[in-house]
Amino acid sequence: MMIHYSKIDPSGNITLIVDSFVPRSEQSRTASALMQRDKSVEQVGFLEKPDDCTCIARLQMMGGEFCGNASLSAAAVMLGKASAPAGSEYTLRLEVSGAPEPVTIVCSLGEDGDFSGSVSMPLPESLSEYCFFDGFECYELPLVRFPGICHAIVRPGVLSEADAEALIGKWCAQLGSDALGLMFFDEKESTLRPLVYVSSTDSAVWEGSCASGTSAVAAHLAELDGEYARVTLRQPRGTLSAQAEYGAGSISALTLHGGAAFCGEYSVELP
Repeated sequence: MMIHYSKIDPSGNITLIVDSFVPRSEQSRTASALMQRDKSVEQVGFLEKPDDCTCIARLQMMGGEFCGNASLSAAAVMLGKASAPAGSEYTLRLEVSGAPEPVTIVCSLGEDGDFSGSVSMPLPESLSEYCFFDGFECYELPLVRFPGICHAIVRPGVLSEADAEALIGKWCAQLGSDALGLMFFDEKESTLRPLVYVSSTDSAVWEGSCASGTSAVAAHLAELDGEYARVTLRQPRGTLSAQAEYGAGSISALTLHGGAAFCGEYSVELP
């Protein structure tokens, strides 16, 4: 099977966007094979024909999860395919796995070809404190549930990175979620170190940046504030910003801001 894809760098969260048709039943296997070929890749998404005729495409992630960085990457690929001129602003609608409604992306291309945009993120299904178990020990962490992925926010000194790597798969199963992120968040330093596990590929990756994790932190802080929060977080290989509005017991608006750089197009024959 010949696979054609683009390699995109959205704030260091290296993403492959496959535009060849790959059946859903083969996407996890295909994603694993592509990630084995290029160890810098952290996630893979597949472009499909959308059900909603107002959307430019559907993005199906390798584990069926939602991903903000991959949404930005897919928008960058679609603008590139349309040979969109630099300097103008574009508004795209995109169906994305894990999102109950299409997301809106407001974006532009710079003269250097780099892409920047804002994504209207899916709203959290819930915000709570959740007790993760390791034997008889309970780690009570703020948990933000999105469709398709949950993020737990880890403050400094609560959990070691080694323990996180050992426990994240079990904790994802405990939640019954398609994917789980452990977001190591230092509010004083405005930094985020994301570890993300996807159950369908049984993979845990220390990501260069995490869009939904950044959004989860903004949502959590907005709940604590009772009204609004905006964060700009330095991550291992990039910086992302998000803002959240809170009212009547839930998040009412959530927006992510980021960029993406085009790394190249490739074709590969997979068995």
